[in-house]
Amino acid sequence: MTREPELRHLRCFLAIAEERSVTRAAVRLRLTQPVVSRTLAALEDALGVRLVDRSTHHLDLTPEGHSFHEKAAVAVTAFEDALAAARTPHRPLRLGHAWSAAGAFTTPLLRRWRQAHPDVPLELLRIDDRTAGLARGAVDLAVLRGPVETPGLITELLHEEARVAAVPSDGALARRPRLALADLSGQVIALNTVSGTTSLALWPPAVRPTASLTVANTDDWLAAIAAERAVGVTSAATADLHPHPGVSYVPLTDAPDLPVLLARRQGPGHPAALALIALAHEIAGP
Repeated sequence: MTREPELRHLRCFLAIAEERSVTRAAVRLRLTQPVVSRTLAALEDALGVRLVDRSTHHLDLTPEGHSFHEKAAVAVTAFEDALAAARTPHRPLRLGHAWSAAGAFTTPLLRRWRQAHPDVPLELLRIDDRTAGLARGAVDLAVLRGPVETPGLITELLHEEARVAAVPSDGALARRPRLALADLSGQVIALNTVSGTTSLALWPPAVRPTASLTVANTDDWLAAIAAERAVGVTSAATADLHPHPGVSYVPLTDAPDLPVLLARRQGPGHPAALALIALAHEIAGP
């Protein structure tokens, strides 16, 4: 007789889906790889569908797996939110970001929240992944930049930021008052493929760079540029919140502005989430 899926089955599947690896999921869950594999198999058997495609070199979800991932994430998050609310009525509100938080609005947001809601601490957490920890339930809301395609998330435009070029501070490009994308076309472009917003598609085909350097977070991105291994493109907020002695930020004249979004998960969430969204919009203005 097939047993009904339990919460541990859902958590196991979510870890596999987010890590795209049974091995990494096992490390994250502090389980052995065979246990994770058996738990996934039991879930698939109970549902009567394959959730994970094991026929490729890189583990991926089947169409049924993608559909189930969204529902499983909502279910697990709702369960954890219910427990947290019962255990800690005034639990902290966790706001995630991958880099630069809410830019210039970060400090006013933190200060005004503390004044208006002293019983609900607002925790700002930097998490280097595409949704700043929101999809896996590590935070209640997240400040995200650029398009968000992760299912199960609700986003609202907070404001837009201009883009700037990040170049070695002692190079010729740093002495220019402004730059165009074409001025960077002959350079190696540092791309943060984990949480960044820049890809080579930002450049028109005629001036698209041909060389790139992949990094995993903002710190490695800055280090690569300072070491003259690459140049980069980012939002103006990075220049304010991530100054670096080896990196100069130069305005870009022809790069589109970057949308800054406030995101939350579908379904029940932290009871103070909507109040934070309203305050963020009030501070950011129209």
